[in-house]
Amino acid sequence: MSGKNPAPGGPGIEPRWTRGAKDAVGTAYAVSSRIWYTLANGTLTEVYYPTIDTPQVRDVQYLVTDGASFFHDERRHMRTELDCLDPAALGFKLINSDPEGRYSIEKVVIGDPHLNCLLVHTKFNVAPEWQGRLHLYVLCAPHMQIGGWHNNGQVGEGRGRIYLAANRGDAFLLLDATAGFLRASCGYVGVNDGWTDLSRNFRMTWQYDSAVDGNIALIGEIDLSHGNEFTLGLAFGHTAHNAATTAIQSLSIPFDQSLKSFLDQWHRTGKRLMLLDEIHEHDSYLFRRSINLLLAHEDKVYPGAMIASLSIPWGEDKSDDDLGGYHLVWTRDLVNSVTALLAAGDQATPLRALIYLAISQREDGGFYQNFWIDGRPYWTGVQLDEVSFPIILAWRLWKAGALDNFDPYITVLRACGYLIREGPATPEERWEEAGGFSPSTLASNIAGLICAAEFIDAHGEHACAEFVRSYADFLESHVERWTVTNRGTLVPGITRHYIRITPAVSDEGSYGDEDPDNSVLVLANQKPGDPASYPANQIVDAGFLELVRFGVRRADDPLIVDSLKVIDAVLKVDTPKGPCWKRYNHDGYGQRDDGGSYEGWGGGRPWPLLTGERAMYELAAGRDIDSYLLALEAFSIGIGLLPEQIWDGPDMPDKLLEFAGPTGAAIPLMWAHSEYVKLLRSTVDKRVFDLVDPVAERYRNDKPRRVIEVWKTNRQVRQIPAGGLLRIQLHTPFLLHWSKDGWKTVQDTNSVATVVGLYYVDIEASSTQTAPLVFTFHWTEENRWQGENYQVNIAAANPTVMRKAATSEWPSGHGGSG
Repeated sequence: MSGKNPAPGGPGIEPRWTRGAKDAVGTAYAVSSRIWYTLANGTLTEVYYPTIDTPQVRDVQYLVTDGASFFHDERRHMRTELDCLDPAALGFKLINSDPEGRYSIEKVVIGDPHLNCLLVHTKFNVAPEWQGRLHLYVLCAPHMQIGGWHNNGQVGEGRGRIYLAANRGDAFLLLDATAGFLRASCGYVGVNDGWTDLSRNFRMTWQYDSAVDGNIALIGEIDLSHGNEFTLGLAFGHTAHNAATTAIQSLSIPFDQSLKSFLDQWHRTGKRLMLLDEIHEHDSYLFRRSINLLLAHEDKVYPGAMIASLSIPWGEDKSDDDLGGYHLVWTRDLVNSVTALLAAGDQATPLRALIYLAISQREDGGFYQNFWIDGRPYWTGVQLDEVSFPIILAWRLWKAGALDNFDPYITVLRACGYLIREGPATPEERWEEAGGFSPSTLASNIAGLICAAEFIDAHGEHACAEFVRSYADFLESHVERWTVTNRGTLVPGITRHYIRITPAVSDEGSYGDEDPDNSVLVLANQKPGDPASYPANQIVDAGFLELVRFGVRRADDPLIVDSLKVIDAVLKVDTPKGPCWKRYNHDGYGQRDDGGSYEGWGGGRPWPLLTGERAMYELAAGRDIDSYLLALEAFSIGIGLLPEQIWDGPDMPDKLLEFAGPTGAAIPLMWAHSEYVKLLRSTVDKRVFDLVDPVAERYRNDKPRRVIEVWKTNRQVRQIPAGGLLRIQLHTPFLLHWSKDGWKTVQDTNSVATVVGLYYVDIEASSTQTAPLVFTFHWTEENRWQGENYQVNIAAANPTVMRKAATSEWPSGHGGSG
């Protein structure tokens, strides 16, 4: 609402968020305090309320001026010291100091342990010769309801005090201080806001009582007449009355009392720190931080909803047109996060997450690529690993006896059916930029299906369980065919190795050749004018290590070992802090070479997460991983936050970039923290925590299995080897009308129903058969014929067509599916 003296010149400059690199993130432990806060460069950056996916504030910082000769803000002009208040708590102490020694600002930042109010206990220390000459202001930039535009600000008076308020829609904030404000103003950013005012002439000359419908900032001068110590309160509510009541109630409680309750609450996490007695002392610091950060990334309104990161990558260059940042739910990141907590002894949080995922699952069994915590999709793509991970989580909790009264069976059935129906190619792999046959996705799909089969077996559906296992066998038997090049050129002498992904190009219902050596991969995020299309067999990543993680392949598999040599030659970056790896060659997602932000294109940078993944492999191979753990600890910044990416170019101090230091990408990345926690648990157990035993038992042995080919409408396989099995699989009941001899003789076979919503017919091809299999369909529910014939050719094979599970080779004569 416009006041008597509204600010002119709206709506202000285009709004921006802050840099994605954070030094600390925190919240109160209690669910009644629904505020999350982030810190960077000595200031409060994005503040979230009432849910963890909804930032309401861009930043809050103090400004200092003598009114005549200088003006400082905390972010640009002060030296910062930062630490946690307690090893177990995500509350922080900061000291921001003037480089010339004229003053320092001591801050203790916590969330009110019971109310929706952020508390900043502040002590403004002034050198004797400057006493009485310095002015202290607080500046707040609201970005209510995830946006800088359309904010409204107001200077209010009530109960004899001045306060600052902002709102947009039904979101309200109120800023107050126990010391009170001498004066206050609202303005449009870049036009007449408080920072612009003070930077002009070191004095607060503008005093506007409102600024409406724009990119605004609030400023208030702290009343220091009664002392240099006070508490700032930033309260939120769904009405102005609610926000005001919350602020006054929170500030009425002595800060020391609120601080004690805040710390006491966080000490409840001690039961999740059981590994502290078993890990190296140098690992304990980052372990504590990782556990508490993982816990802090769970929402308090939607139990079990965990976001990827309390950050907005390259936020300093992002406006209202990019709402999501990383404060969204990715199923993959969520399951990794809670699996890490399970590894640390926490069974309650993973169960909440599983129930949340069960409710968020689509009716068809899939999951959206990512979504807001209330389940609304943000990006609507599909990644099949994100369908597998909830099944694996359910299996882990089941085997740990931690499901309590929750039965995930329907969730598992739906997801299992989706994987079989929609696979084997994934619309997107874990880097979210390409579809096709991905080693990492196939690994999680195989593991998920084997876990699902165990559930189905336990419910007495033994035939269906075998159907699911045999489909997993089909995937496992094709891993190398789909994802290994035989004509590699990246490293001299290594022609056979895993690649990142083989695109699945549809051709009238067929996946074409499914051939890594005959496919072209179009890369995303490439600089305009640069090549974007490459032979698929020239683009590599380390996703194949997931095959070892879950138990599909042995660590000493020669193909794995050779592929690692390629990865190290192409993607490894050695830094003073330790080794780190890029996602894939020619990656364009990352800080630009000139230090600029990623904006549609950039340069791929090393990811500490991948140092963790490599460490997990080295542990599986029986080697020491201490150097990798030390590297991860060295890559952490601030209070112990692991960055998504690190800089591998020359130092650029003006861009806040130094070699092996963080970029403007997301910090912290919960996926990286979860990998670190699972690594520590794995070192204690001397085995990979993520290993799925029934997967390893099935595939890491020499037991022969029959070759299976699967025909379905989205994969109309062209041939099978003689002696193999052709499975014709659809999602509606059918009668198969078929022949082995060109319709000289005909057989009719009714499809077999399964509890995962699929129907199938198996046809054995004898070892001597040469004539193709021909067939058509009668749709039993509609009582109609398909009206089209289909043909699958028979490739010559040895009399017994079997594949040894522990090898990477088909027997001679295998003709494959293409």
